[in-house]
Amino acid sequence: MTARKKVSQQRIARDLKVSQALVSLALNGRKDGIHAETYQRIWTHALSLGYEPKGMNLERSPTPARSQQIGFILRAGLSIHTQGSYFSHVLHGLHTELAEQGYAAVFLGTEDTLTAERLAHFFRPRHAPAGVVLFGEVSAAFLQALRAQTGNVVAVSARHPGFCHSVVGNEPQALQLLVQHLWELGHRRIGWLGGNVGLGRHEARHAAFVSALEACGGREDERYRVYLKQADRAEGAQAIEELLPLAKRKDFPTAFITYNTLMAAGAAMAWLREGGKIPGECSIAAADNSRLAQVEKPRLTVAGTDPEKLGQAAARLLLDVIGRDDESLHDLILPSEFVAGESTGTAKR
Repeated sequence: MTARKKVSQQRIARDLKVSQALVSLALNGRKDGIHAETYQRIWTHALSLGYEPKGMNLERSPTPARSQQIGFILRAGLSIHTQGSYFSHVLHGLHTELAEQGYAAVFLGTEDTLTAERLAHFFRPRHAPAGVVLFGEVSAAFLQALRAQTGNVVAVSARHPGFCHSVVGNEPQALQLLVQHLWELGHRRIGWLGGNVGLGRHEARHAAFVSALEACGGREDERYRVYLKQADRAEGAQAIEELLPLAKRKDFPTAFITYNTLMAAGAAMAWLREGGKIPGECSIAAADNSRLAQVEKPRLTVAGTDPEKLGQAAARLLLDVIGRDDESLHDLILPSEFVAGESTGTAKR
């Protein structure tokens, strides 16, 4: 067999006419300061050439090293090169914490590409990784197939009670911080722009939003609630566009809380594109703590758990349970924090 030729970062940089430093940052999951289209273009071209980051491919790693490796799997709908800022930082936290303990993170694949047979291939005797971290919510059938291979499983930003360990952010706290912030600014009409509808993460955030609003003496107006299947910039823009025909109503919201930062960025873009002012006419805040919020214009107001801390906590939890006979499962809930941006201001009168 002909050996597969290694694809260098220099080659990728030369093909795309960008610097090698930029390519290196992108292929290590660093998005801060890199345009989203450029980040995706680098990854798309790298993978089309057969680029495989060191330590990312379990099958090509030496067998003796595999007991020192932790696999990670993305939920269906995500991919390694377009996963978005949030899970990129979760991965960074996971990787750095594992590295300090002498372990490496290896990419096993996505939920929708890993069959039971494929999972069994990864977990052959003396060839298996020490454990697995799941990024996001997976189906019960997939989790059952995975647990047939290993009991060392930790889910991040999702809970599967009774089936695996989990590390999640404090969603009620995050939404309480956002609603209280807007309420103190005089907002009494606050809408909800939801994405990834059907996943537990969305349901938890929306329920926390309704509860926080009621605690302040308000209530949700379902006419100004949008539910969408995905949760990217496009969905944020779509949500605002669906509501714009109602914008002249006297009871139209003066503020919106979005399911995540990507949707907030898209919603703000759509509002500004139509000639609106943020926060002069409408305030927008996001229910997670993605670092993307700090590079958007306007800077976005957010509340949630630092994604890197989620990754670090998942690594520590998984390493702590490896080799134990104790069958108890742990659900870690990390505190949320509020980060004020430029996208929220005093309610219009």
